[in-house]
Amino acid sequence: MPWIASCACRCGTTARKKSCGITSSDSITCKSLGDLPMRIGFIGVGHIGNPMAGQLLKAGHELVVHDIRREAATNLLKGGAVWADSPRAVAQQCEVVATCLPGPPEMETVVCGPEGILPGIKPGAIYIDHTTNSPLLVRRVHARLCEKGVAMLDAPVSGGMEGAQSRDLLVMMGGEEAIFQRCRPLLETLGKRVLYTGGIGSASVCKILHNCASFGLDLLLAECWTTGVKAGVTADTLFEVFSQAALGQMMSLKVRLPGTYLRGDFEPRFAVKLARKDLGLATELGRAYDVPMRLAALAEQEYIEALGRGWAERDASIALTLQEERARAQVR
Repeated sequence: MPWIASCACRCGTTARKKSCGITSSDSITCKSLGDLPMRIGFIGVGHIGNPMAGQLLKAGHELVVHDIRREAATNLLKGGAVWADSPRAVAQQCEVVATCLPGPPEMETVVCGPEGILPGIKPGAIYIDHTTNSPLLVRRVHARLCEKGVAMLDAPVSGGMEGAQSRDLLVMMGGEEAIFQRCRPLLETLGKRVLYTGGIGSASVCKILHNCASFGLDLLLAECWTTGVKAGVTADTLFEVFSQAALGQMMSLKVRLPGTYLRGDFEPRFAVKLARKDLGLATELGRAYDVPMRLAALAEQEYIEALGRGWAERDASIALTLQEERARAQVR
């Protein structure tokens, strides 16, 4: 029996709520997904999708799987999963269909192609996309699914293969909040932390920008560490210091920026002039040891501009408002 795509009522009651253009006269019992064993489709069982699908099997759900490489699903099939020859075949036999794919082109093909999910999925079913994806594509696909009476959540995860294996994932979920509440127990099977981010596509926005910050920081760390090694400090020592100091303790995200930038409170905890001084010392050291520090130099220029605004005695976080001006967006 297909699950109704949106329901704001309590579990165990009946509902006829419609959303996304869904029109159904069938009155069904509304239960949170995960209350009972379900038949779930999972497409894309690579390094992260495979252990995620495995968690669903462990929880007692029936699992129908598909991947471009059948051998990727070998362990799941041995564990009781059923193989389907196409995404369409998966969708035809499942109440919930999930994907975890390399990127937007693969997701669009898997959903919208002639043998994709869209031609096979039933009205009232739910589609959950775990792909690190383009929010613009997510919203286009959502619109097409809505026309067929199918609900969608974008639900990228953070934690990598190891996190998927141990359930130590953050699952971000965007879409209708009623759908999120119904799917939450199911998603908690995959990750210990589940966070609702807002409307459809919002989880993908959060995921790709988080990754942007993460990979950008990696490159800045490389600049600092190569400079440090050439200046005579061992790599192990540098890593230990960075791990135990404010950066490694996540003080910027947990304490400093919430107390300053995110509140618009720029009373000095650490002044702009001191931040500029420290950045200047670092880039000077890089030049002394012939180490290019392109990202550090760009950061230094931002603080030089902040000094030019007359902000020398303001908190260093005020420099972040320069980007707000350029973006014409305020982060608070």
